[in-house]
Amino acid sequence: MLLDIGITTDLSLVPDRVVELAEAGFDGVFTAEASRDVFAPLVLASEHSDLFCYTNIALAFPRSPMLLACTGWDLQRYSKGKIALGLGSQIKPHIEKRYSAVWERPVAQMREVIESIKTIFDCWSEGSDLNYQGEFYKFSLMTPIFVPDPMQWEPPPIWLAALGPLMTKLAGELSDGVLIHPFSSRKFLDEVTIPALSEGTMKSGRKDQPKLIPNAIICTYRSEEEYEKAITGAKFNLAFYGSTPAYKVTLDVHGWGEMQPVLNRLTKEGKWKEISSVIDDEVLHTLAVVGEPSEVGSQLVERFDDVADRVGISVPYEASTDLLAEVVDSVKTQTDK
Repeated sequence: MLLDIGITTDLSLVPDRVVELAEAGFDGVFTAEASRDVFAPLVLASEHSDLFCYTNIALAFPRSPMLLACTGWDLQRYSKGKIALGLGSQIKPHIEKRYSAVWERPVAQMREVIESIKTIFDCWSEGSDLNYQGEFYKFSLMTPIFVPDPMQWEPPPIWLAALGPLMTKLAGELSDGVLIHPFSSRKFLDEVTIPALSEGTMKSGRKDQPKLIPNAIICTYRSEEEYEKAITGAKFNLAFYGSTPAYKVTLDVHGWGEMQPVLNRLTKEGKWKEISSVIDDEVLHTLAVVGEPSEVGSQLVERFDDVADRVGISVPYEASTDLLAEVVDSVKTQTDK
């Protein structure tokens, strides 16, 4: 089982950070669409390490599929074939109010994003005519001067972030991999994600199953001070995710659906210091992976090794690299047997 971690540092710190993470034993790094650009750090990560790199996620709707194709092609060439283009939809308020972009029918629109990027890649790789005619996107012009230089690697795989069943079915139909949101659990994987993914795969008639890449919030520590920091960070992160209506599906699987409107109300009232108290120990231990490094490593293997191609870990608090290295070592020790 391959293990990845997000990089959230300033661009100037990325070269040293990826060297540290590689030495700690991680197999890959990813970026998220938050307060920094998602693509620039991957250039530096590719330059200064051999880690596999991917966006987790880059928002699809505020960007043209042509621009996503160009960036993906350039990164794949520069990294020598070690990147994946992880795309996601986000939620309606952010797309419309933070990015001033269009949100209408996200699953249908995402279908066209993936289809059109693959059509563009085929045009550049095979020399085929560019002709994609959809409802949201239309591409029909590609003169030779705008075709990027060829490369010896395949175009980057397209991984789709999916939580709900409809987007997960789409991932099964079209994507090369499915990125599972960290606000999830093994029960949710078994009862919602994997059946929907299989349904999409069967519908398309494809023979290969998309890669499954879960993300997990880890809460690890070695001392009382680290324990308090980890618990506080993880509970706040879970409460923030749980306040989002689109993520209620995860809570519903566990019979905790009534928690979502409570969290949502607290955030709207600006009571950010109170939301963590809604997350009790049962919720914490179900949706996050909690314990000392060896225990976290064992739980990651137990939860994901039989279904996941690789696992991304989310650490919503300040954790030392040597602490994270102990988690990696625990995972590797068990999976390398």
